[in-house]
Amino acid sequence: METRRKFLEVATATALAGSLAPTVAAAEKPKKRIAIITTLWSYLRHGQHIGDRFLIGYPWAGDWHHPELEVVSAWVDQEPTAADRKSREAEYGFPQGDLSQQRAQEFGFQRYPTIAEALRCGTRKLAVDGVVIIAEHGEYPTNEKGQKLYPRARIFGEVVKVFEQDKRAVPVFNDKHLSYSFSKAQAMVSASRRLDFPLLAGSSLPVTWRMPEMEVPYDSRVKEALAVGVGSLDSSGFHALEALQCLVERRRDGETGIRRVQLLEGPAVWKAREKERWSPELLDAALSRADIVKGLTLVDARPQDLTTPGLLEHIVPEPAAFLIEYRDGLKATLLMLNGAVGDFTAAIRVKDHPHPLSTKFLLPPDPNVAYSACLVHQIEQMIVTGKAPYPVERTLLVSGLLESALDSRFQGQRRLRTRHLDVTYRAPRKSQYCRV
Repeated sequence: METRRKFLEVATATALAGSLAPTVAAAEKPKKRIAIITTLWSYLRHGQHIGDRFLIGYPWAGDWHHPELEVVSAWVDQEPTAADRKSREAEYGFPQGDLSQQRAQEFGFQRYPTIAEALRCGTRKLAVDGVVIIAEHGEYPTNEKGQKLYPRARIFGEVVKVFEQDKRAVPVFNDKHLSYSFSKAQAMVSASRRLDFPLLAGSSLPVTWRMPEMEVPYDSRVKEALAVGVGSLDSSGFHALEALQCLVERRRDGETGIRRVQLLEGPAVWKAREKERWSPELLDAALSRADIVKGLTLVDARPQDLTTPGLLEHIVPEPAAFLIEYRDGLKATLLMLNGAVGDFTAAIRVKDHPHPLSTKFLLPPDPNVAYSACLVHQIEQMIVTGKAPYPVERTLLVSGLLESALDSRFQGQRRLRTRHLDVTYRAPRKSQYCRV
């Protein structure tokens, strides 16, 4: 005979089992499988910054997030050279070398000798759900324009070849530039459209934290934009230009493409300032957001007003200015001011706003480089959902913009028409930068 106690025990057990069923099912849901295709997996290189996040997890929304992805294979093109290992060992005080074999043993994935084998995991068919291409470091030639010839397009082409042969395609992420060549970058985007797979690319700056939090109002009238950056023109210039682009792309009617580009260096930069090629107010606003101030601050720690007449000329021996004219009439400037600051900042003039909007793109320091978590989160979301969170056309346009700017410098700092940069797109209404 069933007693009341027995009935309650059965009912409670049934309810509890029902409430636990979704949790158990979720826990048993297989993770998406990814292949990491990188030129170099060593300490503080992009292969390690990004690759390790997928293996170990990353901070997100006030917690430690374990990705819904599993690294199952890798291909690594190079190992650090003897000279690089020696100099970095002296700098960091411990052995510097390839980390991919160690990571493979620790986390149970396989390194393969070819890209095709890494994508097929040693089988005859594509055996991953996503591909992460990280081709930012390693020993590769530099051309006469100052472009490091990383094999991004070649690597991407080998990935696409597997997709075509196996008649299946999966989401792909490509770190930083699509290619040093705009025509090659266009071919990469065309391949993703032809085979209908999501393609995400670019820098960490558009998605890192901003201090203060600042967003260009969607569909606003952007009147002028200016960014300040530091570092090399090719590598760091890409970071700064994409940070600038992620702001101006939100203007009314969306991105229209670029009409003209000019890259100035040295005294020509200060002459352009005298001719008011950019707004002094925007430069002041962008400089005000820098936390790493150099110049006299490095001598005796005194605060500096970087807007003091003549100061920038004194502390920036090799300035550079990217002068950009968009097809809709918008003018934007990127000033590379090595010696003055150590941050990437920007200021935007928007119609009906009495003062410029300005911010700093936060890059937390080594070795944690937490900004990589913001980028890895976007990569993860694309592979899990099958949809890129923002258009690859942003990176396509910036890849071509940078190439044209370096062409301008190579041709004697000429102002060049850029009919080929007719890239148009609409940015998503919701910005993707980290806020938590």
